[in-house]
Amino acid sequence: MSLSPRSVCPVCLEPIPARHATVGDETFLVKACPAHGEFRTVVWRGEPSFDSWARPKVPSGPRTAFTPVEQGCPLDCGLCDAHRQHTCTALIEVTWRCDLGCPVCFASSGKAAPPDPSMDDLGRLFDRVELASGHCNIQLSGGEPTVREDLPEIIRLGKSKGFPFIQLNTNGLRLGREPGYAARLAEAGLDSVFLQFDGTEDHIFQTLRGRPLLETKLAALDALAEAGVGIILVPTLVPGVNDRDMGNILRLAVDRSPAVRGVHFQPVSYFGRYPEQPGDHQRITLPEIMRGLETQTGGMLRAVDFRPPGCEHAFCSFHANYVVGERGGLTRLSSGGTCGCTPRPASEGADAAKAFVKRQWSSPDRQLPMAFDAVPDSGTPESGPEDALDAFIRRAATHTLAVSAMAFQDCWTLDLERLKGCCIHEVSPDGRLIPFCAYNLTSMDGETLYRGKCHGTNES
Repeated sequence: MSLSPRSVCPVCLEPIPARHATVGDETFLVKACPAHGEFRTVVWRGEPSFDSWARPKVPSGPRTAFTPVEQGCPLDCGLCDAHRQHTCTALIEVTWRCDLGCPVCFASSGKAAPPDPSMDDLGRLFDRVELASGHCNIQLSGGEPTVREDLPEIIRLGKSKGFPFIQLNTNGLRLGREPGYAARLAEAGLDSVFLQFDGTEDHIFQTLRGRPLLETKLAALDALAEAGVGIILVPTLVPGVNDRDMGNILRLAVDRSPAVRGVHFQPVSYFGRYPEQPGDHQRITLPEIMRGLETQTGGMLRAVDFRPPGCEHAFCSFHANYVVGERGGLTRLSSGGTCGCTPRPASEGADAAKAFVKRQWSSPDRQLPMAFDAVPDSGTPESGPEDALDAFIRRAATHTLAVSAMAFQDCWTLDLERLKGCCIHEVSPDGRLIPFCAYNLTSMDGETLYRGKCHGTNES
């Protein structure tokens, strides 16, 4: 019996059958291409177990599908009629230029870059997002968006189009070096910054970004805090480089609460040219991050705190939300979720995720009223002169910290079932919305499916 395609060949990117195989406490994605042979890559290690993490969902397709189903996933992205989750966050790349040349880069920035999209081009892309999915959350990305002198005008454009939450994806160099720049972005309406922040020691930045950057990153944190812009620290985790610094990153986030609203870990994925398959020792999986955080923080948080996502596919991410105590401890907020046995509508998870991001990832003085029960999941809130529960709720109104991780997929780990449930979509130059991992997918030789091949603005 032939199997339906569930992944792609790392050599030719053709859709091929695949399956998961669990050996001991490790789960592998195993697949075979008729032309290029079998590939086997670890995707999950240890507890919580792979099977226990699964969460069924009732699909919620895009409001407007721009492409028909013709060749099958992942060749019909646009979004197509068969996609199972509408857009939660849309990424608009405002430039392909960059002032860093990182070895680890989704966009392969630093190469000869095409001209920046014009304001008219960007206006049409905002309109396409609204047509496809309504006023979802927007992330301005690149390249490095701060190399554009008109970035404040782009932020204002998005706000004028009705998008309530606009986040900037940045390396933070200009924010840390140019006095008043963060305030200019805040005045334009910027809500949040996704700040590349790989560690607490300069040798980590030297390895991953090519130069020591810690002082500049800390200056960016100060500038954003003063400007009232919410900050999410985003470390790319690479085994042997910074996977033992996760606890220190978390402590830094706690120390800088409430300006820092969260930490979003991203285990390294292998995009670009990799003629040899990365070894399994070069990968860190979601459960390893969960357990590592518990160990490296001395139990400040626990692996059992984390939950699968309500929006994207369960195997893509984890999350937990905490209140930062006055003495620096963390108290987990109740998840308020279900057991996960009954399929939940994907639209329900997407709506909750969009509302959470707007509330949690903005600065406290910009937040919407809390839409969750501010009740400690375990432990006792720190006591004070007022009633303990009142004190906890007061603290939770400002000093919440989200801890999460997302495992992006490369040509070795791509699971089409996960891809179909993606809610983070790149807006291509021709106006299609393409799941993030499909848009950035490359073969072993660096050939892409979508990036660099979607030219012009499609208004059809």
